[in-house]
Amino acid sequence: MQILGFAGKKTNEKIVEEIILEQYNQYYRLAYSYVHNEADAEDIVQNGAYKALRNSKTLRNPEYAKTWIYRIMLNEIFNSLRRPQAMSYEYMQEEMGIEAEPVEDTYTDIDLQRALDSLPEQDKAIVVMRFFEDKKLEEIADILNENINTIKSRLYRSMKKLRIGLE
Repeated sequence: MQILGFAGKKTNEKIVEEIILEQYNQYYRLAYSYVHNEADAEDIVQNGAYKALRNSKTLRNPEYAKTWIYRIMLNEIFNSLRRPQAMSYEYMQEEMGIEAEPVEDTYTDIDLQRALDSLPEQDKAIVVMRFFEDKKLEEIADILNENINTIKSRLYRSMKKLRIGLE
């Protein structure tokens, strides 16, 4: 027996699950652009997906689920960057004198990648979301929970730093 009003409605958990499956590659590329390691990027996205699903009941407005999940992924990325790295695979290879196999980088220009890496985490997030993930400034402001004018000025400053870094 179905209760009227509940038939056909998606639960928050189902909405979150669909978004994660739909946007998984985007989250992976974002994580990889920060950690430059496939395994670490996968771990970050999996941990973020787990947290999003586990906390899906706390999502107040399902129409903002994409923004909410993106923010969770960014927080997971920033948390992983703050954690001390016990011993990464690359570090172990280096210590053992084994030459690392080349990994296909998300961005083809090494200088651009280095310049991006020199930006503060939040500024890099703005640049990556705007130019590599094609997010609108309004979306970025929502994701980072900041004023759009703040996002614009940080993007402008970041682009200026990138130009200087690439010269």
